[in-house]
Amino acid sequence: MTETSAPGHGLHERFLRGLALSPGRTAIRVGSESLTYEELHERALRRAGELRASAPQGPHRVAVLADKGLTAYVGILAALYAGAAVVPLNPRFPAERTRRMLTTAGVGTVVADAVGRAALAETELDLPVLGESESAAASASAAALDAPAAVGPSDIAYILFTSGSTGRPKGVPLTHGGNRHYFDLLDRRYDFGPGDVFSQNVGINFDCAIFELFCAWGAGAAVDVLPAAAHRELAAFIAERRMTVWFSVPSHISFIRGIGGLRPGTMPTLRWSFFAGEALLCDDVADWQAAAPDSRIENLYGPTELTVTITGHRWSPEASRSRAVNGVVPIGPVHPGHDHLLLDGEGESAVEGELCVTGPQMAAGYLDPADNEGRFLERHGRRWYRTGDRVRRLADGELLYLGRLDAQVQIQGHRVELAEVDHAARQCTGVQNAVSVTRPAPAGGLELVVYYTGERVPPATLRRELSAHLPEGMMPKAFRHVPEFPLNANRKVDRQRLAREAAGTPEGPP
Repeated sequence: MTETSAPGHGLHERFLRGLALSPGRTAIRVGSESLTYEELHERALRRAGELRASAPQGPHRVAVLADKGLTAYVGILAALYAGAAVVPLNPRFPAERTRRMLTTAGVGTVVADAVGRAALAETELDLPVLGESESAAASASAAALDAPAAVGPSDIAYILFTSGSTGRPKGVPLTHGGNRHYFDLLDRRYDFGPGDVFSQNVGINFDCAIFELFCAWGAGAAVDVLPAAAHRELAAFIAERRMTVWFSVPSHISFIRGIGGLRPGTMPTLRWSFFAGEALLCDDVADWQAAAPDSRIENLYGPTELTVTITGHRWSPEASRSRAVNGVVPIGPVHPGHDHLLLDGEGESAVEGELCVTGPQMAAGYLDPADNEGRFLERHGRRWYRTGDRVRRLADGELLYLGRLDAQVQIQGHRVELAEVDHAARQCTGVQNAVSVTRPAPAGGLELVVYYTGERVPPATLRRELSAHLPEGMMPKAFRHVPEFPLNANRKVDRQRLAREAAGTPEGPP
């Protein structure tokens, strides 16, 4: 085995720890293909050598533009081994968006599969490309690294892009030190080990993929990538792979339930189930728990700017429901080592307000400093990240999620929380889940449209039942039944698409 580097701050140290625990065990499996820890380590060292050769001054930022295949996972680890920042991108995004992200991140080299190479060509950027088709030739001219490059805690490990309010994606640099704090905390909280099998469910450009990969690799566990077809027969796939750790966005629960995949006791191998990325409903968790009776379930919360997740709440049927607001599972206390405050207008509140967090997981700012305006706060001699989320704080530090600040809209002079309308609609007979959006009203201003799944219910019936929960000013003007909600690239409910459809403009900007 090739000599490895001494322990340090690098995110890749997680993989080296797994390598020591499970050298001959599976590290990553994609369909019928798999690599052991030793095999993935050796491939990553070779590719890291190629990256070094392609950029003699140092491959500072490496894009991984590939579908979820071995090229992508080798590329992620290789970039880290080379001392570069990983910039994971979805090759199926519009070309202009991809071009903008590659340029903003200052990418010097791209690791791509066939789909990624085609996507890069559409951007018309002239960047060096490494992929499986070049491996033999590149390996002949570039020696594999003997060991991963040393990095410091302030060096960038990942650059991830989030949606921007202007339609321009915002680049978020996450450091090795921030990741080190995060995973040290997770190691103390969970009992993952070499016998575990993790799902790899979200896109590699989604921050939660860092959780899936490096929780598993730090424990010497296997990562099993879910193909799209597996979601239709999820229980069978989980049973076949003996999967023990699940991660997805909450919308996945309603999707699986809608196709009959949440029957009681059908996922007995799961030990842990994690949900993050959007509000998690108590009723959804109860259904998931019935299907996975031996699984502990956690609701994780955190914007990318705070390094993947910054709070966590472990589900308890009685305690969690008693604390829920609008049927949403609590998000838990802020991670140890961090401070938070609740901003209420220009002042602070001890009970309710916008959640602001500071600490070692906080990104220093966006790649473009112009994006920092309004997102970071200077107070008490410290810099805080403004999450844009309204929470309520209980006496024991538990946080209850109330909704996005930008989900608070004015309807005929009434201040309306979309989460409250969603919750009220879910209480109506026959409704399984509901998402409310706004559209321009004929007389000016905004009006509400509710999309819902479950049984098709006459609008008059829905209005009558909602009138018991909502004042007239909050009453939706239209109800639209859908078999299932559209999901975006990160498998979250695509509210923007629903809003465009409600407004009669289904095609939005890229």
